[in-house]
Amino acid sequence: MSDFTVYSIDNAPEASRPALLAIKEAFGFVPNIAGAIAGSPSLIKGFSSVFQNAHAGTFDEAQIQILLLTNAVTNACSWAVAFHTHLALQQDIPASDVEAIRHGATPGDPRHAALSALAKRLIERRGHLDDAQVQAFLDAGFSREQVLEVILVVAASTITNYVGTLAQPPLEEALQPHAWNAAL
Repeated sequence: MSDFTVYSIDNAPEASRPALLAIKEAFGFVPNIAGAIAGSPSLIKGFSSVFQNAHAGTFDEAQIQILLLTNAVTNACSWAVAFHTHLALQQDIPASDVEAIRHGATPGDPRHAALSALAKRLIERRGHLDDAQVQAFLDAGFSREQVLEVILVVAASTITNYVGTLAQPPLEEALQPHAWNAAL
């Protein structure tokens, strides 16, 4: 168990509260991961900004959830896998695609597969992609601009994935059905 505090809006450092309020507005509650991130006002402010920009690009919410779930699995963050499983299913992503990603496999939908594969390779290869990997993404109907947007989503999720792994916030009750553990 971790010694990191999971803050609420009421007990978070004063400088972290505006970001937590914005997160609560977006989700209807403050996820425990955000409460853990709030221990650093600089980190929660940076996360909030990156998160907002990641959701303001050209990807729709379902595509973002494909990316975030893939990133959580690739980074082996149990909290984030449960959270993004929940959100992916809310976005009507087929359960078979969600389960494939949770097991480290490729989703059946070709565009989901292209998104997932690019994100996974970016993380595993620390940004080193070859031309064929980029071309496979482009061939699925995405643009070069969106290759760069994938990097933004990876950056946003890296914050939550690393904090989730380090701080080990408790899994909210609504996420319990989606609990996941990495086979490390």
